[in-house]
Parts: sequence; C-alpha cells; structure tokens
Amino acid sequence: MRAQGMRWHLMGELLDRGVETVVEQAIQEALDGPEFIYLSVDIDVLDPGFAPGTGTPEPGGMQPADLLRAIRKIALRTKLVGMDVVEVSPPYDHAEITAQNANRCILDAISALAVKQSRGGKP
Repeated sequence: MRAQGMRWHLMGELLDRGVETVVEQAIQEALDGPEFIYLSVDIDVLDPGFAPGTGTPEPGGMQPADLLRAIRKIALRTKLVGMDVVEVSPPYDHAEITAQNANRCILDAISALAVKQSRGGKP
C-alpha cells in the first residue's frame, strides 16, 4: 500500500484523534485527485458486537453510529457515484445484526444523497 501511495487510517487513530477529525482528513485525502468517489464499506470495521456475521470479526472496531455518521458525511461532501458493503456472511449472522447494520449503511448513504439532491447538489 505504501509503495502505491495509498493512505489508510487505523482504529487507534480514530480513538486518539476522534472519528470526526479522521473522517474529515480521509475525505480530504480521497478528494486529492479524483473527481468522483466510490465508497466500499467493509462491515468488519464494526466491532463484532455489532457485526458478528462476518468472516473476519475484529474486536475493538467502530460503533454503528460513528460509521453511519461517516457515511452520511462522505455522501454529502463528495461526488459519490457508487457504494458497496462487503464481508457480510449470513451463515455467521444468526440474529441478522450484521445484515441490519449493512442495510442501514446503504439507507443512510441514499438518504444523504437525497438530501444533497434537494439542496441542488450542495452539501
């Protein structure tokens, strides 16, 4: 990743600097070059208590409210042209908690895009 000039942020940074600050920096980094943004949400970014139905649960992850706030901000502040949510594994998602969080990620992005559209495309 480093050799390709990619940038990333780890969970410790979100905890140390604050989710909002890091998301703001990530948006600025994403907009450094491309005109359009494709957002891919790996559901295992959430703590397994909120997303147990994934193949690679990672304790100490984000809370859904923080992820949803980040998705809304990205959709409002960028030219978002596509999105996916990956790593949802129904066989491991016995209570459908992971699927519900994945569904909400998509609904919040669509809702933010609708708000932006109603404002004439302005954040």
